[in-house]
Amino acid sequence: MAPRKLNVLVYTGTGSTLESVRHCIYSLRRLLSPNYAVIPITESALLKEPWAPTCALLVIPGGADLGYCRVLNGPGNRSIAQFVRRGGAYLGFCAGGYYGSQKCEFEVGNREMEVVGSRELAFFPGTCRGGAFAGFAYNSERGTRAARIAVRKEAFAGVGALPDVFRCYYNGGGVFVDAEKMDSSVVEVLAEYEDDLAVESGDVKAAVVYCKVGDGAAIVTGPHPEFAPAILHQQPDVPGYDTLIEDLTVDDDARSNFLKACLTKLGLEVSKGASVIPSLSKMHLSSINETDVLDLLFTLEDITTREDDEEYIKGENDLFHLEKPGSRWSMAALNGALASEYSSSKKTTGRGTPDPTAEYTQIPKCIVSHENKKPEPKETPYFNHGVFYSSLEAYRQKEADAELWGNMLLYGEVVTSTNTLLEKNPKLLSKLPTGFTIAATTQVAGRGRGSNVWVAPAGSLIMSTVINHPAHLASTRPIVFIQYLAAIAIVEAIKSYDGTRYSATPVKLKWPNDIYARDPTKPDDPSAYVKIGGILANCAYAAGSYQVVLGIGINANNERPTTSLDALLPLIQNNKKGQQQLAPFRIERLIARILTRLEAIYAEFVAGGFSVELEERYYTHWLHTGQVVTLEAEGGVRARVLGITRDWGMLRAEEVREDGFDGRLRPTGKVWALQSDENSFDFWKGLVRRKL
Repeated sequence: MAPRKLNVLVYTGTGSTLESVRHCIYSLRRLLSPNYAVIPITESALLKEPWAPTCALLVIPGGADLGYCRVLNGPGNRSIAQFVRRGGAYLGFCAGGYYGSQKCEFEVGNREMEVVGSRELAFFPGTCRGGAFAGFAYNSERGTRAARIAVRKEAFAGVGALPDVFRCYYNGGGVFVDAEKMDSSVVEVLAEYEDDLAVESGDVKAAVVYCKVGDGAAIVTGPHPEFAPAILHQQPDVPGYDTLIEDLTVDDDARSNFLKACLTKLGLEVSKGASVIPSLSKMHLSSINETDVLDLLFTLEDITTREDDEEYIKGENDLFHLEKPGSRWSMAALNGALASEYSSSKKTTGRGTPDPTAEYTQIPKCIVSHENKKPEPKETPYFNHGVFYSSLEAYRQKEADAELWGNMLLYGEVVTSTNTLLEKNPKLLSKLPTGFTIAATTQVAGRGRGSNVWVAPAGSLIMSTVINHPAHLASTRPIVFIQYLAAIAIVEAIKSYDGTRYSATPVKLKWPNDIYARDPTKPDDPSAYVKIGGILANCAYAAGSYQVVLGIGINANNERPTTSLDALLPLIQNNKKGQQQLAPFRIERLIARILTRLEAIYAEFVAGGFSVELEERYYTHWLHTGQVVTLEAEGGVRARVLGITRDWGMLRAEEVREDGFDGRLRPTGKVWALQSDENSFDFWKGLVRRKL
């Protein structure tokens, strides 16, 4: 029996651009999860690996199609064409549209940019001519526009609600010449440009075209219906770009519905709605010193098994499949396992709908071990390992006691939970060195205090770090203080992100483990703060050490659901008039800064305990000095926060009463010490309540 086709492969090799790859993966995962695994593929894998039997859709994103020709002409294109003719599907966006046509005509007459020539795939049996609109420039957003696209609804019978016209991101794409005159059983126009074009198109300005190819099909586009305004970067040097993002945001549901209709026409099963729970991605294990990856794998040998020539690390909660960077397609069945588990599962949410997070624990997690070189940017388009490791080295120049933490990194674009992957697999955890870090772009089952679980969106800083705290230190350096050390490290890392340029970033701490920031929507209210992050520490014991899994989550670039570090930049800039504009926070750099600060502060703690100096640094950043609260568990008495105890890190609060003369609050002499794991602090209500 042939394997079910569960992979949607996005080409990330020569010719593709990082931004186009990002948008392809972002949009397709949200529209196709959990039915398919959306994963990147390089030219090497297309040429050498048996990718076709498990592939439902091959996507060629935007970029420069001459790069595609250079590496795929001949054997690569023969494989792609054969895949489609035998029932596969091809989706080419912009450059992928030029590449999928019989002839490419781009910027004819422009000596610096002209590209003219035949193309081997020829799924569209005619010419793709562009740019459809004037102004395109390589490696620039100056030629972008929100193109008006008119949908041919009759081409999508039974698909559902579709817009008549919607605005779509455009940058350099073509028009499919004379598509309307071709055999309607082979070529079908799905959408047209509404605006006047800069090139001759024939009677119809065909923007998106469906082509029947043997037993399969191809859709080629000029515009970018896969580009989501939610992850477009601001372009301060491009006039009108803010307005472009606003226009695209207004029409984003229409764009998404159109893209879903195109995927459906290609025979794919789309989600009922845009999924907020994407499929799991591969995780990439790398090190600042590549040989350390082999050393770590050697230490894991006693929990590593081999089955059918595949290697697995067996944890108590998760099974991890080990891959080399070039061995991509042996895991095709596992990549698709989520879909089959999901469809057969009886587990539901309280509303009777399937709960995808339940199935994530049922399938193997794939780890790609990078033993010779670090992951390339297109392998992990949301995380640049080169930036992370170079930032780590740069920040270490400023920290005398930061030498090791972050040297070993496991990164996954979409994971269950960085904390859970470590904490729930104690055999694996027991073998990991201090400073081993897992980072992710999106979590689908993020952990909070208690039983809190959530989906962490892209734009969040998500990381967990291992700290092996020697047991003989636990009596004088209690583990409870590690959450306070992390809180100090996070705030100091943000403020020292780039020298002193970000030192005015208005971030504070809420006891015991939350990060708060000024509410940028209320710039005139200095007391308005909202939560932007949190800390979660889990602990186990092995071989004479307490193994702390320290999880950190911060809204770095994503403004929802509260606000983000990036949203605070205008507040900082207003206080530094005349200075160079502050750049958005780069997650890779910020993780490196947090790790170096945390390693240095932990070294202080090991050397001298939670000293007066550390305590004062904590108070410098917290929100509670002198705050009057209500102690719910003590019958509702009022108390003033004094600080935290330096022995076991409990919150100290003294009872206060009105003295009856001038209404001032005076202490009664009674003091409480409250444990963080028994109490929660409602900052805005001034209420410390016992947790149930």
